[in-house]
Amino acid sequence: MALLNLRCHRTPALRAAQIELHQVTAELAALTDRLPWSVVPLPGWNEPHRWYRTECPDSPGWTDEEQQTVDTLRGRARELSVLISTDPFWETVEKGSVVEARMALKHAHEKAAGDRAAA
Repeated sequence: MALLNLRCHRTPALRAAQIELHQVTAELAALTDRLPWSVVPLPGWNEPHRWYRTECPDSPGWTDEEQQTVDTLRGRARELSVLISTDPFWETVEKGSVVEARMALKHAHEKAAGDRAAA
């Protein structure tokens, strides 16, 4: 793993792309959490007589701006995912170590944040 971390430091663009992917994903999740449940306006429902109670309020739908923001964030997340997964760095990693290398890259920002907090 130490060798892997050393090699990841030689690919700052890959690491930066992974950090941006984390940020974009978090921003998208926060946005969709606060948006109405339906993209288009739809009536809600209340069905108390099922074996489990289900209900949902009316959805006013998303505004054009909200739809555009979600589309933009999803598009950027896709671009970053492709950029990361097709980076030439992965060809330098032994076949049996690719998953470990990918996990190390995904969690590199956590180690960096922990190191800064400890300093």
